[in-house]
Amino acid sequence: MTQTPDLSPIRARGETPVHPAQIDVDEVDRLGDDLVAALDAADALATRDAVQQALNDFDDFDDLDVELVVFDMAGTTVRDDGLVERAFVLAAQRSGIAPTEAALEEALDYVRETMGQSKIDVFRELTDTESEALAANEAFELAYGELIARVGVTSIDGAEDLFQELRDAGVKIALTTGFSRTTQDALIDSLGWANLIDLSLSPAEAGRGRPHPDLPLTALLRTGASGVAAMVVVGDTASDMLSGTSAGAGLVVGVRTGTHDTETLEAAGADVVIDSVAHLAELLGLRAESIG
Repeated sequence: MTQTPDLSPIRARGETPVHPAQIDVDEVDRLGDDLVAALDAADALATRDAVQQALNDFDDFDDLDVELVVFDMAGTTVRDDGLVERAFVLAAQRSGIAPTEAALEEALDYVRETMGQSKIDVFRELTDTESEALAANEAFELAYGELIARVGVTSIDGAEDLFQELRDAGVKIALTTGFSRTTQDALIDSLGWANLIDLSLSPAEAGRGRPHPDLPLTALLRTGASGVAAMVVVGDTASDMLSGTSAGAGLVVGVRTGTHDTETLEAAGADVVIDSVAHLAELLGLRAESIG
């Protein structure tokens, strides 16, 4: 039996009843636009306040003369949208390293915990032999490439503008990853970033992946930065923070666009945590005039 829609007057407690037919739709739309504008303004103010608080919290910031910024990729400068986990599930199914649902969930928990680390190192922990680890890693890289080809890859909002601002300021840019060279190149090519960065590094090219300091230290040596105090490390995982602090970076910055939350990033050694790389230029003083 079809129910008759309720057309009784709409009211809030203590208010005069308003019948649906009396509602001015154009007025509702106008109020909705005003609300969106107010929320956008509130977000902008909150962002400015958060950046200013980060500046206040980091006492040594005034002494920082930045020559090099070392960025993570997936979750930091590149939108992940769950692609890493989806690729891992496909790899686990194809390689047979997690034969049951319980085993898959346990493995996924480990993947989340170690996000940012070299993928081959992760698979070595999840398998019994080197050949199994290599096979699983190959399946992962293949699955990740398939997902990129199918759904595409996009940057974190503001990443390209930040790269250009850093280059204009004479600051070198290095992209690091836990992926293989092949997958890293596929990401960079898809995003058109080859001419925006100075260097890209995979774990195999640095010696060890995160949380070890090898990636940022290799980036420092390759770019000719004067010392670790002139280096900034930026990432979205605890492994990124540990790598940066182990390397002695002058500033280690966490971002909230990826895997780990503020508490986790700070516990792993982040000097400051910001919403995204879109706000890094302000933090580094490249947009000082925008901070009220």
